[in-house]
Amino acid sequence: MTTHEETGTPTPSTPGSVLGWSLTVLLREWSARVEDISRDLPHGVRGYQVLSAVVHDAPPTQAALAARLGIDRTVMTYLLDRFEGCDLLERRQDPADRRARRIVPTEHGRRVLADLDARVARAEEELLAGLPAEDRRVLMALLEHAASGAAPGEDRCAAVARSAALTREP
Repeated sequence: MTTHEETGTPTPSTPGSVLGWSLTVLLREWSARVEDISRDLPHGVRGYQVLSAVVHDAPPTQAALAARLGIDRTVMTYLLDRFEGCDLLERRQDPADRRARRIVPTEHGRRVLADLDARVARAEEELLAGLPAEDRRVLMALLEHAASGAAPGEDRCAAVARSAALTREP
């Protein structure tokens, strides 16, 4: 990487587009770290995505959660059974529709997710440790802005769930 003389900003060290390569490398490394962090959670990264969606958003129905994360409804049933068995979440009858069940995190589930989120944040800091702290902050803000502009209104949990499936080795 070289520095543009007039502005002092870095310029790519190779000609041509580096965006695809840069994003691919960062996503691959991020995915590997998150996979390692979430390995003790039922269903690993997929479980982290489910728990995150349940904790950070209004309690979804089981069907809506499955659709949002692209998980087959039958698979979602087994996944939620496992999470209930670990006291991470519970199914509650929807007061507006007694046929539906809302997925609600338990206090234990909230604590587990808070720990995982903190560990993921540390992993992200380590991944970008080659940048000064202010550059990391700016990079994260720019990436969020660019992603929001490229896919306005896209569900973040669903997007991460889809990309995690794409980065897994066969």
